[in-house]
Amino acid sequence: MLTLKDIQGNPGFRLLISKANEYLSLLGYTEHGLRHVSYVSSMTAYILRSLGHDERTIELGAISGYLHDIGNMHNRKYHGPTGANIVFTELRMLGMPLDEICTITTAIANHEEEIGIPVSPVSAALIIADKSDAHRTRVRMRREHDIHDRVNLAITDSSLTVDSKRNTVTLDISFDTTECQIMDYFEIYLTRMEMCKQAASLLGCRFRLLINGLELLGQVRDEEPARVGLKDVSSQAGA
Repeated sequence: MLTLKDIQGNPGFRLLISKANEYLSLLGYTEHGLRHVSYVSSMTAYILRSLGHDERTIELGAISGYLHDIGNMHNRKYHGPTGANIVFTELRMLGMPLDEICTITTAIANHEEEIGIPVSPVSAALIIADKSDAHRTRVRMRREHDIHDRVNLAITDSSLTVDSKRNTVTLDISFDTTECQIMDYFEIYLTRMEMCKQAASLLGCRFRLLINGLELLGQVRDEEPARVGLKDVSSQAGA
């Protein structure tokens, strides 16, 4: 059976990841290279392992995370389905069983919020792992007028934890409000966080977002998740 180590050691996949990262660099996007895909791979596996999934599912999750952004080498738009098609062909040639390829490529095709939805444990774990990777170290150059750079520069620390006893997945962010307002984070990440909530639900968990110790998504009142609107977030964040 193909393992993550086999995929990581494959020079073809390393080249595809590099080319995708180079393309996004030319467009001014944050880092999407080996550091990002390695993080997403390890966190996808961590989520699945923490929730008691079998070792092969965990391995397929790790492979999905490592290969999820390859489609960016052609175009940023719809890079999920594009990458899934590339990965399908490559894994088929390497002899991976078709059902395992389907698990991986379906997760890759559905990891972006524009067109994707969580459809399996591997898919759901990949979505959460990918969206959790926001941090100032991903910024390639400081552009004052680019909201993506400002938001990533403002994130000084972040952690993703799974509590299997309480069935929660928590993204905890330290945010420097001298760089930008927390509202700027939600301008980019609100739909992504909603997607994480859907993904956590498929995994049988509740998704929690904490920024500077304040829980903005995932609070529970009378056993129901509280809905926090942007107006509420704005008043908490400060102008």
